[in-house]
Amino acid sequence: MSMKKWLSSLALVIVVLFVTFSCSKKNEQELGVGAVCDTNNMSYSADIIPILESICFSCHGNGLSENGINFDTYSGVKAVADNGKLVGAISHAAGFVAMPQSAPKLSDCNINKIKSWVNAGAANN
Repeated sequence: MSMKKWLSSLALVIVVLFVTFSCSKKNEQELGVGAVCDTNNMSYSADIIPILESICFSCHGNGLSENGINFDTYSGVKAVADNGKLVGAISHAAGFVAMPQSAPKLSDCNINKIKSWVNAGAANN
């Protein structure tokens, strides 16, 4: 094989590899990779309740009050938001019981949404 053909073949392989690997990253946003977590203007009803319902209500909702914590009402959620137990527990901070128990930790995005809502005053909005 001549040097010219060999270099052409090598160039073709490099182009094919480049196209293959660059296209594999093309749809990262569609796959949720590197997606941005919006924590601005968190709403109790639109943002926080859905997180609590999907993760916390099996022990702290629907009439259940595990360890005296009940998220059926805003006042129940507000109490643990104000005393720091909500953020401490979901972020697995030292000195707090890590929540949810016997389940994976909340996503960083959901933790950050709750932190943002608490830091903004934990409004009933």
